[in-house]
Amino acid sequence: MSLLERVLAADVQDAGAADGLEGLSLAPMRKRLKRDLVDRLGLAAVASVVGGEAAERSRSELAVTLQAILNDGGYEGMDQAMRSRLVTDVLDEVVGLGPIQSLLDDPSVTEVMVNGCGSLFFERGGRLEEAERVFDSAEQIMLVVDRILAPLGRRLDETSPIVNARLANGDRVNAVIAPIAIDGPVVTIRKFSGRVHSLRHLVELGSLPAWYAQLLSWAVRARQDIAVAGGTGSGKTTLLNALSREIDPAERIITIEDSAELSFDEHPHVVRLETRDPSLEGRGQVSIRDLVTNSLRMRPDRIIVGEVRGEECIDMLQAMNTGHDGSMTTLHAGTEDEAVLRLVLMARFGMDLPAQIVEEQIATALDFVVMGRRLPRGARRVTSASAVSRSADGGVALDPIVTYDEGEDHWTLVKEPAFLEEALETGLIDSGEVARWRRAFS
Repeated sequence: MSLLERVLAADVQDAGAADGLEGLSLAPMRKRLKRDLVDRLGLAAVASVVGGEAAERSRSELAVTLQAILNDGGYEGMDQAMRSRLVTDVLDEVVGLGPIQSLLDDPSVTEVMVNGCGSLFFERGGRLEEAERVFDSAEQIMLVVDRILAPLGRRLDETSPIVNARLANGDRVNAVIAPIAIDGPVVTIRKFSGRVHSLRHLVELGSLPAWYAQLLSWAVRARQDIAVAGGTGSGKTTLLNALSREIDPAERIITIEDSAELSFDEHPHVVRLETRDPSLEGRGQVSIRDLVTNSLRMRPDRIIVGEVRGEECIDMLQAMNTGHDGSMTTLHAGTEDEAVLRLVLMARFGMDLPAQIVEEQIATALDFVVMGRRLPRGARRVTSASAVSRSADGGVALDPIVTYDEGEDHWTLVKEPAFLEEALETGLIDSGEVARWRRAFS
């Protein structure tokens, strides 16, 4: 018996309590309608229709049967809106992704979090909300996970209880089951939003002012090495993607990511690389460090690492120090100082060097640290920016360029970065453009 058949059979067994229309609660009515569907078509037939046809065709075929069941009697106390909702819910459970289907279809929802049975949350507008519908059993959650992972050739079981995957539409999926997850299967889906592509879009959303966006654009054009730092959900990848779109189309870009999220629809010369997890036998893993090392042999003009989180940091810094100016990456950190500290720690994982030597590498490799933050009310902001240089004692010096006041939601240009004059002298930036930008502060 397939997983779908086991789930349907369990629902049919539980549906005896829903023979009446007590309170017109949709939860028991869904089970009752699924029971009637199985009674009419047979358990194997329902599973066959779902497994043998494309999802949309299966959905339309079963919808006709469900409407016929509702019209045959026993559901007279339901109005048309409730009937339509009931059919949609049952189709989502039988053909789609159950309670999370409507959330994934909602463009305003940015993240979906299944915390075992009876707990389902989602993020909208930067705020967490509790969903009305939840999963009834662990098997229902596993059925949904199986439907998500099957097209990707991935599996999730007791021998491999953690999986990270990227869907065809760019959504990122993380699933954890027992024995790792104690209270039932946990599934987190971060939806990929293709709406924000450029710095201009970020300005329109209020994430940063136009003058700040212009400064960051010039930094990219002047081939400054940039690290975008921030906490989870602070918009690091979104900003990195926007910055990447400022790169000259004549340059060759190598992107390296755990799960490919960067979008280069308009850039003509991009090579996208993605890591690979080990097989069940523990072989075939390709790490970010492997890809960074290999990218140096691929004639890159710029290397963009989606996120540094380990020993690959030292390879990234060396790439920045050996002619690949204008490279970019992201990392988790709460402040610029924390970002530098994390870079030191990660680089020392990759190569056993004294901290002072690593700091010298960072000071000479990195030009800018740009911070992102998600505010308590849910809005995302590109906050401060600091220039990175070598201190008198050979360590890392951070020189504030832009500061941000969260209380006032206001940005301040502390000073012009040194690269601006250099870019003017070399003709990388138009002098008239800079003059107009400076007038905004006079």
